[in-house]
Amino acid sequence: MVSTAWLRELGVPGRTITRRCEPGGTWQKLLPRAILLSRAVPTEDQRIAAALIYAGENAIVTGLSALRRYGLRQAPAPNRVHLLAPRGAVTSRDFVVIEATTRLPRSRIRMDVPVAPIPRALIDAARRLSNPRAVQAMMAEAIQRRDCTVAALAQELADGPKVGSSLARKALIPLLDGVHSVAEADAWELWQRSGLPACQWNVKIFDEHGNFIAKPDAWCRKVGFAWEIDSRDHHSEDDDFANTVARNARYAAAGIVVLQTLPAWIRSEPDKVIAQLRAAYEAAERRPCPNTRTQGS
Repeated sequence: MVSTAWLRELGVPGRTITRRCEPGGTWQKLLPRAILLSRAVPTEDQRIAAALIYAGENAIVTGLSALRRYGLRQAPAPNRVHLLAPRGAVTSRDFVVIEATTRLPRSRIRMDVPVAPIPRALIDAARRLSNPRAVQAMMAEAIQRRDCTVAALAQELADGPKVGSSLARKALIPLLDGVHSVAEADAWELWQRSGLPACQWNVKIFDEHGNFIAKPDAWCRKVGFAWEIDSRDHHSEDDDFANTVARNARYAAAGIVVLQTLPAWIRSEPDKVIAQLRAAYEAAERRPCPNTRTQGS
């Protein structure tokens, strides 16, 4: 992928560039000033390079294209290249979305491409998505990987435009409570519906002697009740089973009531899970409360 200016610097006449980009030629013009030196279907990297040539030197990549360069697995594949550019630069066309802004952030270089910081890229992407679970998944992954903080996302939402930000604002609420994943966000919403007292999310629990017990998804210290959303996403079957048995043994030794729930149950049988939550919480209330302390996530 090269610019027409670069070709002219090499001495390639303008008429040659035009002829080679015509049907049957060996090159193709993806965008104004952006030439692909083949007739192959352009890759995502080539489309991004073309978009940056078209938009000019001050443009930077944001949204889904930027998030994929940061390595976020939950970022959906983009069908257009999303750029930030100074006002009055160029306009959107073909496969390029130009977002004119007076808040042009300092770029980071990822895979030789200037990209927006993760908080900005996340919120820019979220404003153009319609799937709330996709938005929740992206934001939760970035927090879990420690690519950015919840505070940074909140600040970006406060500084940026309000239009189109409703999904990101909704996704931020459970993250502010300490939730780390989409499954936990589903659990968080279910807990709000249950009518049970507020709980803590992803805090480490220790016994009275300072020995580590577990880090439950939800924890009610007042009654000694832990809720675990057990998924196999991050473990092999053998490791998952062994770790779960060891964890539950520590819960039992400490006198803690624990409820285990599969993520699929939360989505498919929410009322049943709520009934189980209430029953487990009431069972914990009837028992002596264990002596524990917590450490934040």
